[in-house]
Amino acid sequence: MKKFLSVLVVCVTILALLTACGGQQSSTEQPTVSPADNTAEPAASPADNTGETVTLKVGATPVPHAEILEAVKPVLAAQGIDLEIVEFTDYILPNTAVEEGELDANYFQHITYLNNFNAENGTHLVSVANIHYEPFGIYAGKTASLEELADGATVGIPNDPTNGGRALLLLQEQGLITLPEDAGLEPTVLDIVENPKNLDIEELEAAQLPRSLDSLDLAVINGNYAMEAGLTVADALAIESAQGTAATAYGNILVTKEGRENDPAIQALAAALQSDTVKDYIATNYSDGSVVTVF
Repeated sequence: MKKFLSVLVVCVTILALLTACGGQQSSTEQPTVSPADNTAEPAASPADNTGETVTLKVGATPVPHAEILEAVKPVLAAQGIDLEIVEFTDYILPNTAVEEGELDANYFQHITYLNNFNAENGTHLVSVANIHYEPFGIYAGKTASLEELADGATVGIPNDPTNGGRALLLLQEQGLITLPEDAGLEPTVLDIVENPKNLDIEELEAAQLPRSLDSLDLAVINGNYAMEAGLTVADALAIESAQGTAATAYGNILVTKEGRENDPAIQALAAALQSDTVKDYIATNYSDGSVVTVF
């Protein structure tokens, strides 16, 4: 009996030891890592989220630039770009706002004005795309026609160098003044060599010209300000010829700060502005020729 109990104790002891060893092995066994676990991709960053909306803030004069931008809003929205249009009634603030980063881009000016603005103000603005051309016109004030223009009549022109020079070139086209052959694109009143009617040429802020017609005999007015005042190309006594350098020298452009011209959102806006959508919009809404696409 004693022998039997001794054997039983030994068996129980061995069984207990085996159980303990088995439990220890289970607690220290490491899980198997498959190769697939090591190739898991990291969580996406906000920039990788294709559903993210990008806001593009663009300055423009009300007519026709803001109107044209409104026409491409749906095109950009489909690409995840929210186009915010900020309207200006002058030619200075839209450029300084882009330079200072308050705006992403602007659309109101022609390339000749931009080049002059950069040179005079030390700004770093660049053209991204050439969109349209607006013919300059001579509009009647107190005098109804060019033929009735009296000696000493008062003629209003824009007071900035590029548009003022453009106005003088149009007056020359109509035989009212003569400029030097080498006058270039930015002649001034001081450059006039012949003024047979002794015209009193009054330089005013461009936006003021339509509102000053009652006090002027004639005014040479930028296309956008003429349209904003309800004037059409058909109302003009004369418009500049689109032949030669006019359409290229005064083509209206999309502008941004240097270094941002390849920004995807800016490029998307440029593509939208040079699309059939805009070409059709301009042909339909400015069929009188006050706005002409140049792409």
